[in-house]
Amino acid sequence: MPRTRLARLAASVIVPMAALLVSGCSSDPKDEFAGRSAERLYSEAKADLEAGSYERAVKALERVEGLGAGTLLAQQAQLDLAYAHFKSGEKAQALSTIDRFIKYNPSSPALDYALFLRGVINFNDNLGLLGNLAGQDLSERDQRASRDAYQSFKQLVDQFPTSRYSADARVRMDYIVNALASYEVHVARYYFNRGAYVAAANRAQQAVVEFQQSPAAEEALAIMVRSYDKLQLPTLRDAAARVLRTNFPQSPYISGVMPAKDRPWWRFW
Repeated sequence: MPRTRLARLAASVIVPMAALLVSGCSSDPKDEFAGRSAERLYSEAKADLEAGSYERAVKALERVEGLGAGTLLAQQAQLDLAYAHFKSGEKAQALSTIDRFIKYNPSSPALDYALFLRGVINFNDNLGLLGNLAGQDLSERDQRASRDAYQSFKQLVDQFPTSRYSADARVRMDYIVNALASYEVHVARYYFNRGAYVAAANRAQQAVVEFQQSPAAEEALAIMVRSYDKLQLPTLRDAAARVLRTNFPQSPYISGVMPAKDRPWWRFW
């Protein structure tokens, strides 16, 4: 094939392709934030947050964080970005963003809020929609998120005892402790009802050791007594019974369950 003909053929293919590429470039979506300053974008993002437009706020805050890198405005945008992710149901993104803030801004004046927000994100994970729809008690769910929340609140209270967020954190910590204790007792009860008495005793003992001040410790001791009795371990059974009687003298597990003349006081089933 003559070169001139080959060149004409190549041109007939290349020219339309180039035109197509140009046309494609011209149809790219317009940057909705083009030409706006970081300050203006942040102001608009805050308005979106207040209006509940979290997805739009996320986009604007991500741009602010990039435009104002290294500034206090960028730090604030990052905190708000974590909150926006949290409110839009993106827990993983929210935690990733807040962890990044804590790692790179250890001396920030907003560190107490960052710790509080990290705790709240995990705390609310255990109060999610699925648990409510299933009618499931909080103490019956996996407690990893609760433990993570507790650690964040504890760090806040230890590092910033006078922070405006510390009082709220302490209340949530108490709630978490009771939930964790109830969870351990729930598991111990599950094992006992299925005849796994060693597992039931161990789980109940764990609840007593970790959560001595929790109301759930009472039932945990009772499960220990019952489990040790089933295992025919009278020494351990009687020791657990004494602890139950000493710490909970009015416990329904001790009195009013069965007349003492019919069975030992610790036998309540």
